[in-house]
Amino acid sequence: MNTAPLATDSLTTWLNYWSHVHVTGIDLGLERVIPVAEKLGVTQPQAKVLTVAGTNGKGSTTTTLAAILNAQGYQVGLYQSPHIYRFNERVKLSGVEVDDQTLVNAFVQVDQARRACDLSLSFFEATTLAAFVIFKHQQCDVWVLEVGLGGRLDVVNVVDPDVAVITNIGLDHIDWLGDTIEKIAFEKAGIIRPNIPVIFGGLQPLPQAIQNKVDECQAQLYVAERDYCYQYSDDGQTWMFASSGTTLKLPLGSLALENISTAVAAILLSGLTVSQAAIAQGIQQARLAGRFEICQIQDKTVIFDAGHNPHGVKFLLQQLRKYLEYNKQYTEVIGVFSMLADKDINSVVELLKDTVLTWKIAPLTVPRAAERAQLDEALQGETVQHFESVQLAFKSALNETKNNQLILVCGSFHTLEAVWEYLEECQ
Repeated sequence: MNTAPLATDSLTTWLNYWSHVHVTGIDLGLERVIPVAEKLGVTQPQAKVLTVAGTNGKGSTTTTLAAILNAQGYQVGLYQSPHIYRFNERVKLSGVEVDDQTLVNAFVQVDQARRACDLSLSFFEATTLAAFVIFKHQQCDVWVLEVGLGGRLDVVNVVDPDVAVITNIGLDHIDWLGDTIEKIAFEKAGIIRPNIPVIFGGLQPLPQAIQNKVDECQAQLYVAERDYCYQYSDDGQTWMFASSGTTLKLPLGSLALENISTAVAAILLSGLTVSQAAIAQGIQQARLAGRFEICQIQDKTVIFDAGHNPHGVKFLLQQLRKYLEYNKQYTEVIGVFSMLADKDINSVVELLKDTVLTWKIAPLTVPRAAERAQLDEALQGETVQHFESVQLAFKSALNETKNNQLILVCGSFHTLEAVWEYLEECQ
């Protein structure tokens, strides 16, 4: 598929084109990307750049950062991945998803630049560069960038950050990043640059690989629970952020406090002028689909969570236990569940099995989907109901769930996406 679409073609046509240009969907390394990025003039933006890497919590952290900066009145370009329902979710300008034509126009420029360099780009590389083109064209004051995979070799890393955030380190994407915490930390630490603030938000021992990179770059390291901390207030409505020079009383938001506090630390270290009122407003306005997202659907309570590895699921369970403490009418959880084959399905099920009463499962209809046999093996001994599709599993849950039960949709972004498509069709 070598003939490029036109500026008048649809976004879908362009996305399909990018998925066929390169031989593989994931191709870590910057040697192909950098010449194209330089041709596009996006490697040295006239903007403050906050880059966020980590195993879990990147989406919540970048969402909170952007929401706070939007509340302060900055023109903010926010880049995230993956999307849940629409590709446009990946690129936002001052909190609003960009429209199809803006993306298409950027894709035309990216394709022209890559052809001029006689290079091919993966889907992720091309779409990330398109976001950068849009932020440059819109003259954004701040770029908030979520790393896709790892850090050192991820396309987001063609831009030097002014602040580097690493949310935490867990074992995920081990085929790409390595099979130990230290190997993965080495990749994430690749976003660190000389003499910049570096925030490590993980509630875990600081990996040596991050300390080594900080020392090499003479960067300033700030570690959660050492250099800043957070604590819930007794009123159940507020929390306290504290660092050596600052104590703030702030409202609780809908996202995880671990990630909100990391975002606040990054804001305070960014050199940007941001008031406490804007921090509070941003926290309350920050919303992210699929991160412990609670919805009422046909009078049933449904929780959507995209946790797809043990670290993410532990986090989900912490939030779920807190929710059930305050909502004692719910005594049972019905799970609508599916996962990708290359994820740690056994560990995820092991964590969830004491919470989920009945599992409604179906294979996903995407590449890398776990087959029914793989799901069944992990769920041995559990109460399992099989369905042809995730949509049918969810429909069954809606129809059969009792008043004392809530529905938990989890296991993968793709599981959530299948349910949202079903709900969209029902409207």
